[in-house]
Amino acid sequence: MPPIRLWKPEDFRLDPSRPLYEQFVEQIRAMIARGELEPGTRLPSVREAASSLRVNPTTIMKTYQELERPGLIVTYRGQGTFVTEDEAAIGISRRELAREAVARLEETARSIGLTLDQLLALAREKE
Repeated sequence: MPPIRLWKPEDFRLDPSRPLYEQFVEQIRAMIARGELEPGTRLPSVREAASSLRVNPTTIMKTYQELERPGLIVTYRGQGTFVTEDEAAIGISRRELAREAVARLEETARSIGLTLDQLLALAREKE
């Protein structure tokens, strides 16, 4: 059985103005997308994660439910919760993350009166 990946509070950047579970979902999803949490990695139980992160177990339960919905993690009764081995699910999530990042960048460009291409060209200009 693979070792359990335990989390520490410093593993996450948290904004107190946003729901914790949403932030955990986003950041764990990114960990999976970049390969920091490899397919088959065993995640801590709800109680272990809640205890180590000092949050309510309901927060972790909701986090895991949100990650199970797109198939990024799977839970087997009596065995635990694991990062999926389904590369297609990970690929879809990675593509969604890329699209979200581009949308944020486009919004930034618009906010300063530029197109995305203009913003990228400006950022790449040498001093």
